[in-house]
Amino acid sequence: MKNIILVLFPLILIGGIATGTCAQERKEINSNWGLGFHLKQNQRDFGLGVNFTSPFFAQKQVALRVRANLLFNEHLKNVNTTTWTPYSSMSLGVLGVAGNIGEFIRLYGEGGVTMLLPSNKFSSESTVFGGYGLFGFEFFMDKSSNYFIEIGGVGTGATADKVVGNPIYANGLLIHVGFRYVFK
Repeated sequence: MKNIILVLFPLILIGGIATGTCAQERKEINSNWGLGFHLKQNQRDFGLGVNFTSPFFAQKQVALRVRANLLFNEHLKNVNTTTWTPYSSMSLGVLGVAGNIGEFIRLYGEGGVTMLLPSNKFSSESTVFGGYGLFGFEFFMDKSSNYFIEIGGVGTGATADKVVGNPIYANGLLIHVGFRYVFK
């Protein structure tokens, strides 16, 4: 993953310089309602989810985003076997646009609260709250659709207390990749 970041960032920067634009320029990118699908990784837990973005406000620099996710916690089932147990998470965040590169790439930061609904197979807690923060890149193919990459961190303090060793989960590195449709 580190290698992907090291390759992707310079390419975006060079692309912006080569086209005579910089991140501070304010070119018009569609800032309406958005609906997306994403694959995600929370620490070691794989998941998938949907996200909903409000229209941008405050000079099209701020928006709200809601996510609903289904994740799978890998843990020991018995001495010789591991299993994946599903659980849910939801989040509400505020994102701020850091800038645009041309008319096709939007850079942003996002932070907010997250709520986990753990499975009773690995946790005695019914609800766990935490926070997250990330940096994101939206790559617009046209005015209505984009692919996105988001990398950040999540902290919940959640532990799988019904599993040997009480391992933590949903803490640490956070990655989202997906597709978003922005309504006209």
